[in-house]
Amino acid sequence: MKKAIITVVGRDTVGIIARVCTYLAENGINILDISQTIVQGYFNMMMIVDTGGCARQFGDMAEELTALGEEIGVVIKCQKEEIFDQMHRI
Repeated sequence: MKKAIITVVGRDTVGIIARVCTYLAENGINILDISQTIVQGYFNMMMIVDTGGCARQFGDMAEELTALGEEIGVVIKCQKEEIFDQMHRI
């Protein structure tokens, strides 16, 4: 299993989850865990996903998610689990 952390942040609008999840499904990426909140009109979502079924290279996938975020007006970041863990070690 190849895990990645995807974060989505921005002003809340209709269809954010649908667009992100559609991209993931079309690319064989499975959502393992998901959390989302809306605070005073700002949308925040964090997902742990399994990219093992994705045919794309990780860098290409991350770039496509960034571009999708720009298209729908949010910031999407994607990091490999091991990088995320190292950045957030105490």
